Amino acid sequence: MSYTQGGNDGRTVTSIPLTDANPPGSASIGSLVRDATEQMSTLVRAEVALAKAEVTAEVRKGLTGSVFFILALTVLLFSSFFFFFFLAELLDVWLYRWAAFLIVFVLMVAATALLALLGWLKVRKLRAPEKTINSLKQTAEVLPAALTHSEHAPALEKSTRR
Repeated sequence: MSYTQGGNDGRTVTSIPLTDANPPGSASIGSLVRDATEQMSTLVRAEVALAKAEVTAEVRKGLTGSVFFILALTVLLFSSFFFFFFLAELLDVWLYRWAAFLIVFVLMVAATALLALLGWLKVRKLRAPEKTINSLKQTAEVLPAALTHSEHAPALEKSTRR
């Protein structure tokens, strides 16, 4: 048997009693099995809730960290504008101003083309998840065979043929 206790923050906590609810000799086998099943169910739910809480906390930390990385990359992106201006002004010492800015522009376009080519080459290599697809096909082949041995197989076969 399990108990549900209300917390101060409005959440409920399910717990398993540490003492025997039924003294020895007073419970039937049916009630013992029921209590054991109920306690296992409570334990599994509690474990799932704990895992969910831990994962949620870690995801929150990860999102916070990624926001700071995105902000840092945004500042770097805007700062690169000033670097290219600096480079053009530096080339202006030896060349005409228009030629210096044209060289910087051509360098930026070439870098963009190179990065786009590298991205395209990586994306082109993407493939479908063959192992997962094969596993699902095998599962689909095995499940109908297992279901034919049950008494509900005809109804299930009709519903899967649609």
